Amino acid sequence: MKLLVTGGAGYVGSVCAAVLVEHGHEVIIIDDLSTGNREAIPAEAELVEGSVREKAAEVLGRGGIEGVIHFAARSLVGESVLKPEIYWQDNVLGSLALLDAMRENGVPNLVFSSTAATYGEPEQVPITEDMPTAPTNPYGATKLAIDHAITSYAHAHGIGATSLRYFNVAGAYGSIGENREVETHLIPLVLQVALGHREKIFIFGDDWPTADGTPVRDYIHIRDLADAHVLALETNQPGTHRIYNLGSGDGYSVREVIEMCRKVTGHPIPAEITERRAGDPATLIASSEKIKHELGWNPTRTDLATVVQDAWNFSRELGDRAHSAARVR
Repeated sequence: MKLLVTGGAGYVGSVCAAVLVEHGHEVIIIDDLSTGNREAIPAEAELVEGSVREKAAEVLGRGGIEGVIHFAARSLVGESVLKPEIYWQDNVLGSLALLDAMRENGVPNLVFSSTAATYGEPEQVPITEDMPTAPTNPYGATKLAIDHAITSYAHAHGIGATSLRYFNVAGAYGSIGENREVETHLIPLVLQVALGHREKIFIFGDDWPTADGTPVRDYIHIRDLADAHVLALETNQPGTHRIYNLGSGDGYSVREVIEMCRKVTGHPIPAEITERRAGDPATLIASSEKIKHELGWNPTRTDLATVVQDAWNFSRELGDRAHSAARVR
C-alpha cells in the first residue's frame, strides 16, 4: 500500500515507518521536525517537511494514498497544562485538517496514535477499553477529542479507523530509539545517569500504595507497538472506529526499573527520593486482551530486561555517534 505517516520522524512514528517499509509498503512522511529526528526517517521513505495542518491536503491530494497512520502531536503533559492553547490548536485542529483531507480525497483507512491518558486516574487496574474516560490534563483531553471526531467521521464518511491507546513505550528497534531534547520517560532518564549525562535519578515518592512504595507502570516495547499499528491498518473495516489498549499486561515499579537498569548497564545509578508529583496515579497497567482476542496481536518483547537492554544498546550507539560527530567538527 501507499501510506502516509504523520510524525514519522518521531520515536514511535519512525519505528513504525521502518516496519511498514520492511513490509513492502510505500511510505510518505509529514513531519515539521520540531521534535523528530531527520536521521530516524527510513531512507526509502519520502519526507514532506511541515505541519499536518499545512501539508495534509497537499499530500493526500496527490492521489493514490490508501491509508494514514497519524502520530503527529504534542505530547508533554506538563507543557499541556501550562500552554493548553498549542495542544488544542496543533493536536485537534491538525487532526481535523487530516480527517477533512482524507474525506475529500477518498482515503478510507486510518490508525490513530491515541493515549491511555484519556482514562485519567482509573479506579481499578488493569484498565480496559470500556472504562470511563476522564483525562486530567489537556494532552489527554485533546487526544480524547480526536477519538470522538474519528468516530463521527467513520460513521458519516465510511472511514475505517482504529485508535490505539498505550502507556509507556520503551526500548529501541535497531538504530532507532528515544532521542528527544526534552526527555520525560523514566527508562531513558535512568540510562542518562549510567551514561554520565545526569548525576542521579529522582524517585517521586516512596510511600505509594504499591509493593515497594514507588509507582507502578506498564511498559510496552516499541517494536511490539509498531506491529500493532500495522495489524490495525491491515484489518480496518469501513465505517467502523475501533479502540484498543496496548500494554505488556505487567507492571513494574520505579525501583524495579532502576534496578534493572543497574543490572543491564553495570552502573550503580544513584537515586534520590523526592516529593510526589501532583496527579501521578499509584498504578497504571493496561489490559490488551481485546486486541489480542480480536486481531491476534501477540507481543513478544514483554520482559523488562529486553526493553532495557534494547534501550541501552541504542543509548550507547547514540553516544558513540555524537562523539564521532564532535571529533569530525
